[in-house]
Amino acid sequence: MYWLKLAFRNALRHRLRTALTVLGLVVAILSFGLLQTIVDAWYAGANNASPNRLVTRNAVSLTFPMPLAYREKIRAVPGVRAVGAANWFGGIYVDKKNFFPQFAVDAPAYFPMYREYVIDDEEWRAFMRDRKGAVVGRKLAQTYGFRVGDTVPLQGTIFPGVWQFNVRAIYDGAQPGTDTSQFFFHWDYLNETVNKRFRHRANQVGVFVVEIDNPDRAAEVSGAIDATFRNSLAETLTETERSFQIGFVKQTEAIVIAIRVVSFVVIFIILAVMANTMAMTARERIGEYATLKALGFGPGVVAILIFGESLAIAAAGCSIGVALTFPVGDWFAARMGTLFPVFKVSVETVALQVVCALAVGIIAALFPARRATGVRIVDGLRTI
Repeated sequence: MYWLKLAFRNALRHRLRTALTVLGLVVAILSFGLLQTIVDAWYAGANNASPNRLVTRNAVSLTFPMPLAYREKIRAVPGVRAVGAANWFGGIYVDKKNFFPQFAVDAPAYFPMYREYVIDDEEWRAFMRDRKGAVVGRKLAQTYGFRVGDTVPLQGTIFPGVWQFNVRAIYDGAQPGTDTSQFFFHWDYLNETVNKRFRHRANQVGVFVVEIDNPDRAAEVSGAIDATFRNSLAETLTETERSFQIGFVKQTEAIVIAIRVVSFVVIFIILAVMANTMAMTARERIGEYATLKALGFGPGVVAILIFGESLAIAAAGCSIGVALTFPVGDWFAARMGTLFPVFKVSVETVALQVVCALAVGIIAALFPARRATGVRIVDGLRTI
């Protein structure tokens, strides 16, 4: 306790310099935490994917559809428990900047596979009764003010025209990491309308979501599904839901890498600032350290004083930076809307912030401590 008290008192001897250094640490730790959380948000879909779900798409590209008839053939593959069809809709709500995921799904088969979506029973029944009904996520509803009973118009891009949907249910996430920024409606409604307007595009599916009995057999079942449609006009590629999500992340992997690099560059910069502060502090107190040696205190005591002061400053900056990460993260997530469906500061991110702050405190004190402990008593006393 005595050494801790002494470390904080030493840190406050030059209050302006210490305050500016702590401020720099707060900004660095806060920035590091936010940048790491952005990276986590980028991978949220993959990290929250279920090992029991596979995704089957056209082997050529996701933009090429598959016949609806594939559904029954996939269901007949050993190890398959359920199959649901889904199409990406890609509509525009009011303005092009209002982007959020929209899917036409085979609701009776699709939603039971996503147990992380929690829907009120009464709202679910209302959705199933309404041909134009839609289910929206809680975050999406809060972002755009959607309420049960509202009519949402979407300007089709892939499927031209203005489509009217009635919000019949709002789903919540069973876990904090559940994506609640999506918009679902009946695939049958989409298919019936397309059949009237563009007959050649009817009965086509973008992806099949497949639930399997045993996640350990994912590779085996995936191979069996793809073998079923080998040499057909629309060959398939089946992969785990996690691999499917990772495929999207890899398209922007350069951005993710850049964000990671920037987050550590910020820490390196504050390390340089902290090292300069400790170097100035040690240089100003060379006479004091020499006096301590003359009184019989060993080099270890001098090193403890320097490391203690450095770690005290780092701890102060880290504490404030970590505390600010949560409210600033919530503010940032609110401003981003549905761009980051899951934006939560994780325990791992906080641990990284603490480790980085401790590393900065230790490394910044290494060279000043080495110089101070190695100074000769005579040389040190000359500075007084």
